[in-house]
Amino acid sequence: MANILQAVQTYQSSGLGILQNLFCFLSTANKKFKDFNTLTRNLGDTVGFDLPPRMVANLGSLVVPSFEGVQQRVATLTVGGADAFGTVQAATVPFAFSAQELIFNIDNNDYREKLELSAITELGNVIEGNVAKTILTAPYRFFGDGVTAINSYGQLAQAMAQFRNFGSANYMYRGYLSDLAVPSIINSGLNQFAMARNNEIANSWQVGSFDNTDWYRSNLLPIQNAGTVGNSAQVLTVVSIDPTGTLLTCSGATPADANAIKANDLLQFSDGVAGQPNMRYLTFTGHQVSGSPVQIRATTDVAASGGGIVVIPIDPPLISTVGNVNQNINNPIASGMQLTALPSHKAGMIISGDAFFLGMPQLPDQEPFPTANKADSDSGAAIRFTYGSTFGQNQTGFIYDAIWGCRIIPEYAMRVAFPLTQ
Repeated sequence: MANILQAVQTYQSSGLGILQNLFCFLSTANKKFKDFNTLTRNLGDTVGFDLPPRMVANLGSLVVPSFEGVQQRVATLTVGGADAFGTVQAATVPFAFSAQELIFNIDNNDYREKLELSAITELGNVIEGNVAKTILTAPYRFFGDGVTAINSYGQLAQAMAQFRNFGSANYMYRGYLSDLAVPSIINSGLNQFAMARNNEIANSWQVGSFDNTDWYRSNLLPIQNAGTVGNSAQVLTVVSIDPTGTLLTCSGATPADANAIKANDLLQFSDGVAGQPNMRYLTFTGHQVSGSPVQIRATTDVAASGGGIVVIPIDPPLISTVGNVNQNINNPIASGMQLTALPSHKAGMIISGDAFFLGMPQLPDQEPFPTANKADSDSGAAIRFTYGSTFGQNQTGFIYDAIWGCRIIPEYAMRVAFPLTQ
């Protein structure tokens, strides 16, 4: 009679590390409001904070024509609500085991640590990707055309010059690059005769600090899926703009195109249009004509009419009235001016003044279940861990979860448009 033997399955720890993404947004964001739920007299899930007031100077006389009203500028940060894409900024990683699974498969093999690491890493990656998408919803200025590769230190220097020309906070400059663009940028630097710097970047293979800016790389940069106007390189012609400067009516789109403009598409007024002046932004402070072209962000999807007309809600409002504290362009918007839009692209960012805010309060304990709060050492995410048993069901559950909110102040930032292949 043949022996009937029980097969015993064994395995050894592989020592493999978790596949990581490149965390930079969570780790570098301004966490001034990470615990805003504990701020004095703060009620609700939103906190307000001040922005520098805007003023206008009367040049040429000490006589005051009138006293200007002062407007306090306020921005808000909301935690746990829906973002601009309708995604609620909360996430969980839940899993459960029976008593037998815990005894024989998990605890007996010291497997909990690996489970915890995988759960925290997954949660941190989801939050990082969501936070990165804020790049699409805030800056209205941009560098790059979404087609030409950004692959040199010279282009980074040009981007910084364009960024500062409009006006910028003179501290804490940060740039977020596509990780696939970094090797070419570094290679361009190695071809320059700058031995000390070349040794530094060759040894680290990082862009590092350049042009008074700290450069980070990410493989989680969001993608802007542009409308037909951008992807087909259509030229729009201005018909009119409303008195508030927030609704721009243009012709030139494909008739009856439901996807003419997509929310967060970026457009730029064209130079050299016959009979039209070149449009330039005024400096944000001082109201002087800058060298920065007028660029705008579409705030919603826009379909074209049967005649190819698009009515685009835009940010920022375009104001040309002299003496208005919000004046930001050098000439009134006129019929016949032309615009083009960026095609689909990968969106990086340049920002200054620590104007990328992240709120991530620690969630409360879930009595009677054991609860712990911790910060992920890689991503910086504040994560809650809770575990407990379902009474009479032979099930022990584990939950890792977090809520967050983020906000970029638009005038402090500029999008960097990388080709989709980069």
